[in-house]
Amino acid sequence: MSSVFNWVHEHQAIIYIVVLMIFVGIEVIGSVPSVLHTPLMSGANAIHGVVIIGAIIVMGKAEADNYLALALGFLAVVLGTLNVVGGFVVTDRMLEMFSKKKKSS
Repeated sequence: MSSVFNWVHEHQAIIYIVVLMIFVGIEVIGSVPSVLHTPLMSGANAIHGVVIIGAIIVMGKAEADNYLALALGFLAVVLGTLNVVGGFVVTDRMLEMFSKKKKSS
């Protein structure tokens, strides 16, 4: 139990920052009108390209016999890619709603 307290004491500033980020995020998202949630989330999904780059760096720096780091890096690349593609698909569908309809002859 004392090791948990030592870890919390060593990382106290980071814990405060994470808790503050949670409250700020809830406050920002809570004040966004529901009409803007789709563009906001599609933009946030596109930011996950950073996750993909980070996962590729982790996989590149991992030892060849460290299967946990390789598996987690691969999983992060796959899930980050799905999130980025999903963000662009949602954005494309959203922009399609506002385009002018083609006249059918």
